[in-house]
Amino acid sequence: MDICMIGTGYVGLVTGACLAHVGNKVICADVDISKIEKLNSGEIPIFEPGLEQLIKENLGNQRLEFTYDIKKAIESSTLIFISVGTPPCKDGSADLSYVFQAAHDIAASLNEYKIVVDKSTVPVGTAMKVKEIIQKNKMNHIPFSVVSNPEFLREGSAVRDIFDGDRIVIGVEDKKAQEIMKNLYEPFGVPIYITDIISAEMIKYASNAFLAAKISFINEIANICEKLGADVTAVACGMGMDKRIGPSFLNAGLGYGGSCFPKDVKAVMATAKENKYDFKILDAVMQVNDNQKKIFVQKVLNQLCDIKNPAVGVLGLAFKPHTDDIREAPSLYIIQELRETGIRIKAYDPIAISKTKEVISDIEYCSSLYEACNDVDAVLIVTEWDEFKNMNLDLVKRKMKAPLMIDGRNLFDPKRMAEKGFEYISVGRR
Repeated sequence: MDICMIGTGYVGLVTGACLAHVGNKVICADVDISKIEKLNSGEIPIFEPGLEQLIKENLGNQRLEFTYDIKKAIESSTLIFISVGTPPCKDGSADLSYVFQAAHDIAASLNEYKIVVDKSTVPVGTAMKVKEIIQKNKMNHIPFSVVSNPEFLREGSAVRDIFDGDRIVIGVEDKKAQEIMKNLYEPFGVPIYITDIISAEMIKYASNAFLAAKISFINEIANICEKLGADVTAVACGMGMDKRIGPSFLNAGLGYGGSCFPKDVKAVMATAKENKYDFKILDAVMQVNDNQKKIFVQKVLNQLCDIKNPAVGVLGLAFKPHTDDIREAPSLYIIQELRETGIRIKAYDPIAISKTKEVISDIEYCSSLYEACNDVDAVLIVTEWDEFKNMNLDLVKRKMKAPLMIDGRNLFDPKRMAEKGFEYISVGRR
């Protein structure tokens, strides 16, 4: 099929490359000329395992193209995916200005029947607004369909998620669009769930809000475990064996971050408020998530309060492993709070240093985890990279002033750390 992807951000790039890989002709369009030129030369603006190879391969076989000529891209395609950003406004609601601009662009370029696919994460009712904009502004009587097709991509495993996902949700209002969308996605072999447009929009937000609630719940349990002397990892394991609960998203730590959960939880709250509904659970979810980072900072301050001119090594800057995304990353809050108390910061991340430098410039960035551990009073584990799980603990201990590790991700067994001679402080364990 001939596909236009409006927006070359995270969702647009991954979805476009994967759709091209299964035989479609995909044009990814964006108003950012510099970005398009870099993409055409093979320079990928985000780090995502497998994506660069996928893009270069499909550029080479001419199934994938990047352009800033949005009008031409729309006119030459049957399926038009809107995959632009929907950043949060000050009140937590989603900023839909880019989505609506895309709708205006589609209306101006409607030369034959099109299926307009909302791929961006948008509030309930957005598809109908997109439909209204196109209907009102198109210059002819050519028909079109609007579809809601929310994405469920996890940063760090997005390519795998498309080819081996749990489900593909398609919200439609007519049979023609339904059949075309089913044919589009059948090559992936992923279960397809067809529903109405409004329900499809809600499924995305409800899914992320529930997962965020699950994370905040296990963090609350972890805080109680610390007071009681229980081990939250054992508690989570026992809980996860219950098929009604499952083991996923029961890892206690520093809370959720990134571009999805914080934004989507706030958007659900804003939608509830608009409809005069008090969503008490999600309000608590956000409070718990914010508090989890504060608890970690206080643990660090408690340990270093008697040390003159303390220094810490921060291991991990990205909000999660296998990505360079630092949006809403716990590391940013932790570094800022510690820095304001006069603590010297040495930081290392395998991927996210360059992006962190754009927002935090006055700390010491290191080229390896061992450099970040050198001559510090404490090592803080903030992101659960495999590199950190496999670190040489004996070498780390020799490099530090004192063997104090404060682990926000529970990477190590407390008994083993004690045997290694570390004072080891983790989350929900004693």
